[in-house]
Amino acid sequence: MRRIGQIIGDYDNPNSLGSRFRARRSAPLRRLIETVHAEKGAVRILDVGGMEYYWDMLGEPYLAQHNVHIDLLNLKGDIRAIRNAQRFSAVEGNGCDMPFADNSYDICHSNSVIEHVGNWHNKVAFARETTRVAPHYFHQTPNFWFPWEPHQSMAFYHWLPAPMQLWIARNYRLGWAKSKAETVTDGMWAVEHASMLDRTMFDSLFPNAKIIVERLVGYPKSFVATSS
Repeated sequence: MRRIGQIIGDYDNPNSLGSRFRARRSAPLRRLIETVHAEKGAVRILDVGGMEYYWDMLGEPYLAQHNVHIDLLNLKGDIRAIRNAQRFSAVEGNGCDMPFADNSYDICHSNSVIEHVGNWHNKVAFARETTRVAPHYFHQTPNFWFPWEPHQSMAFYHWLPAPMQLWIARNYRLGWAKSKAETVTDGMWAVEHASMLDRTMFDSLFPNAKIIVERLVGYPKSFVATSS
């Protein structure tokens, strides 16, 4: 299972399926960037829950050509050191309650974040905030009904009852974890780490968006909500 997970979700490997999907997914994001750049000559992006390495898929020459600056918004414990301070800034904040005025940015972006913010109330708040702070947006999330659970790198894991998920977490090394969960509390982190969405839920959260369906062998793998 871990080997399959590395093939599918190793974003450090440009040949992995995950990297290929991410590169393909970048096409509508590029269109947003190019639209804003044509209008304003510069592009300010808020990447909610984002990491600097993610943007390697576009490349520094592309970002420089379009005069892009990206603020990486994360909770305090998730903030990482910035390599390219001319292109990126680290900002502390909560995507469900952001300290920015309406349309403070040109584009708001998130990649596989909304499934991690907790209960439905938090997801509604996240969707509201991430469509409020910029006129353009791009938000991706995996499909609950796709059989592969991407966070724990195991087929069908997210469809199992919580006690069974906990048993698996305590007896097997999941995802990118370095060891099995030693305690129930550690195991419950794996159980509660993500609550994935289906198409109906995603449509409800982003009712004004264009929904792009990403497919693997014809089956919906993930969704992107975009403003264009």
